[in-house]
Amino acid sequence: MTRRPRTVLAMAPDVRDALLDARAVRRLAALAVCDPGFVVADFDAAGGELADVEALLTCWGCPPLTGAVLERMPALRTVVHAAGSVKEHVTAACWERGLTVSSAAWANALPVAEYTVAAILFAGKRVLETAREYRERRTALERPADLGNFHRVVGVVGASRIGRRVLELLRPYDVLTLLYDPYVTAAQAARLGAEHVGLDELARRSDIVTLHAPQLPSTRHLFDARRLALMPDGATLVNTARGTLVDTAALTAELVAGRLRAVLDHTDPEVLPADSPLYDLPNVLLTPHVAGSLGNELPRLAHAALDELQRYAEGSPYAHPVLAADLDTLA
Repeated sequence: MTRRPRTVLAMAPDVRDALLDARAVRRLAALAVCDPGFVVADFDAAGGELADVEALLTCWGCPPLTGAVLERMPALRTVVHAAGSVKEHVTAACWERGLTVSSAAWANALPVAEYTVAAILFAGKRVLETAREYRERRTALERPADLGNFHRVVGVVGASRIGRRVLELLRPYDVLTLLYDPYVTAAQAARLGAEHVGLDELARRSDIVTLHAPQLPSTRHLFDARRLALMPDGATLVNTARGTLVDTAALTAELVAGRLRAVLDHTDPEVLPADSPLYDLPNVLLTPHVAGSLGNELPRLAHAALDELQRYAEGSPYAHPVLAADLDTLA
């Protein structure tokens, strides 16, 4: 019979409320010894409740697992994260302790990729600008000759989980895809349905550029003033990754000039100043970090994490492990 590891929820209380639907609560009770009403958002305030915890089920709002925190959890063996990146709470002390770690990043990638593909297709049809102009003029509009998605060139920056899913979702459409990723070969890119190119070439050739690279020192301002200038007039930049991948000042200058278009779910800073011109430009769609899992998509993350917790309880390896050696290439 599968054992039931002692498990504690570590996340913001409001996240727990949205994450765990009734079926997830039932599954958790069957898989683990866990009080779903007890959630830790501050390890210092948890008292002695953590002494015998073997597994942490974490999500957004989990505090960092420092060495001092781990000393209070001598029985802890694993961290199962019901979201994407673990970098905010899984510290070097966790790897030194030999903890196993799993992430539901693959599940969180699904809605981000869906948002991205919708943005790409709408960009090709210039839906945002056309809708605004139609609302303002309320008369028949002249349709530009280059409107449409047939043989649009889409440049995907980063063969991450999201980048690969975007490429997969684009396959039914008559678009041409380019891929830049320094860790992917031309043969691997071809298997993903894309042409492998350098980043400058991707910027020059793409009608639409979509960013899916991790936030690393080496990717800061990946699209700076020089690389943005390489993009063709009228091209669209889609950012559902991290705001720091783009030089905000340089992009703002291009957008104010009207040379480029943008769909931005992430910016740097994450909330732009209230006087930023990007809020009002007709060639910009700004959304407040909504591409990832929200609302009725959150239980998918919970069940993805519970699948992993079940594997742990059965003594099976994780389907979606996070390894210390991979951190330099993960979001």
